[in-house]
Amino acid sequence: MPIALIRAREKVMGPIREMLSNSGLTEQQWRILRVLEELGPLDSTKLSENASLLLPSQTRIVQTLVEKGLVTRQADPSDRRRQTVAITPAGQKIILDNLDEAKRLAIHIETVIGKEKVDQLLDILEEFDRL
Repeated sequence: MPIALIRAREKVMGPIREMLSNSGLTEQQWRILRVLEELGPLDSTKLSENASLLLPSQTRIVQTLVEKGLVTRQADPSDRRRQTVAITPAGQKIILDNLDEAKRLAIHIETVIGKEKVDQLLDILEEFDRL
């Protein structure tokens, strides 16, 4: 099963990596932008969990995104040890610029394997997430 999941991930991520190469983003940077765009500002721990990244990696990636002007990072006023990360308008523009292609890739997968199977797969993956 692990190998099958890795193969499936690569089938999905290959075209996404191609899409991202035009934007100068890595897939991990894309995941952080997508999570922030979808969920809004998050503290570093929640961002790490939602982007499926280890906290030290996420911290390094966020620093790169801050330097690119795609996210901001601010200390929490009530707890200076915590930081909140938010997407900037420039980060949102990258999401918007790639949205049509990302949708096209999702539609392609749905066309190939069928909407019902995609829905089943998402349900099963949600169950795995709860393990």
